[in-house]
Amino acid sequence: MLLTLERLRPDHAEALYAFELTNRAWFTRTIPDRGDTYFAEFPARHAALLAEQAEGISHFHIIRDASGTLIGRINLIDAIDGTAELGYRLAESATGQGYAKAAVAHICHQAATTYALTALTARTTLDNPASIAVLTHNEFKAVEEFTLDDRPALRLHRTLE
Repeated sequence: MLLTLERLRPDHAEALYAFELTNRAWFTRTIPDRGDTYFAEFPARHAALLAEQAEGISHFHIIRDASGTLIGRINLIDAIDGTAELGYRLAESATGQGYAKAAVAHICHQAATTYALTALTARTTLDNPASIAVLTHNEFKAVEEFTLDDRPALRLHRTLE
């Protein structure tokens, strides 16, 4: 499976906005909706993410398939003291094809080699078995059950080598 991760750049804004808007209903099936304000203020939000990335606080990436189409995003948030929280989302049209597993494997490698991180955490709701499967396939282990937006959820952890 060929995919590429690209570090978030200013010129990604238009394609990323279209990706988020096109997949909004799909995403809200398993995660809380970002709300209308997110879309209304997207240019400012994109600029804020770029500033956070420039400070080294977080590392944001887009996922492209072999044809170059933006099919997702994958992020390392709050990269502090050698750890970060992994978050990702894929377009509905890209699900079930192994892209999520491959992207998570890629970002785990990059987290260790490029960003010098030693551990990652991730969260997902229990009603999202596909995400749980992606994370456990990539050596994340469940460490805690909790409630996320009134839904049962898991926190998972992976040590990087």
